[in-house]
Amino acid sequence: MNIAKPQSLTIEKGPKAVLLLHGFTGSTKDVKKLAFHLAERGYTVHAPIYSGHGVEPEALLETTPEDWWQDVVKGYQFLQQKGYKEIAVAGISLGGVFSLKVAETFPVKAVVSMCAPISRDNSKGLFTRLYHYARLYKSFENKSKDQIISELHELRITPKDSLDSVTEITMETREQLANIKAPTLIMQGALDDELYQESAPMILNTVKAQEKEIIWYQNSGHIITLGKERDQVNEDVADFLDQVEWKIAN
Repeated sequence: MNIAKPQSLTIEKGPKAVLLLHGFTGSTKDVKKLAFHLAERGYTVHAPIYSGHGVEPEALLETTPEDWWQDVVKGYQFLQQKGYKEIAVAGISLGGVFSLKVAETFPVKAVVSMCAPISRDNSKGLFTRLYHYARLYKSFENKSKDQIISELHELRITPKDSLDSVTEITMETREQLANIKAPTLIMQGALDDELYQESAPMILNTVKAQEKEIIWYQNSGHIITLGKERDQVNEDVADFLDQVEWKIAN
């Protein structure tokens, strides 16, 4: 069974643009509902998909976080080349880390960081996420149980240098948080793992934006854009962006 590869998503609605970023092992499906909600509120949205994501898990290990970051940079440049002069950025999980890195690197109107593991200092847990993704992906391919077991074993013994690089790019981003001056919204699921819950206040306390806030979602875990409170998450992101002082209007 062939699984359709998720594609980058672009919805052009108005002069205010948002770069929307998914997480590790995720795809644009993680932020699709948010993208359409923002579009309904008059925002142009571009959500790139990272190299090696949305396809067989082995492909992910053949790419690196630097490759994924370059996909993010190309996404920002794509909006610029389209003529959008004011760009906000929002991301979930690793996409949240990347959204902060974008705000450290490029001019942005605002930054929304959702469940970003900015306090990560090792690659613990990353392979577990990849393994779960691989098992689910292979089951959707209708492979036999024996074949899945064999392929998962091969995945276990495959070099995983790229996972260590996730830690490096996260730590580099953490070191530059104080350079963020754009309005910042931190969003965090209260049922998420400890790493993410520790990261949220760290971001809030380190960025130098005059306008910054944190919102906790009491009934949500990690991917809050798909969780029980997703509608409220979508509304909160749109409301936050509406409060930003854009120089242009729809």
